[in-house]
Amino acid sequence: MATIKESVISLVKDMPENVTLEDIMEHLYVKQKILKGQKQLESGQFYTHEEAKEIMAAWLK
Repeated sequence: MATIKESVISLVKDMPENVTLEDIMEHLYVKQKILKGQKQLESGQFYTHEEAKEIMAAWLK
């Protein structure tokens, strides 16, 4: 498995030459959020669709 550093280097290398710093930061932010979500799924820290609907219904009262 690639290290975080290797993943970031690969991500930047795959971007076009005219990429902006903001584009790089946005891609890194999205990648970090995806990794965080995957870890939460693996550890059971999530709501089912039905649970989420119940929570939203309570908020909207």
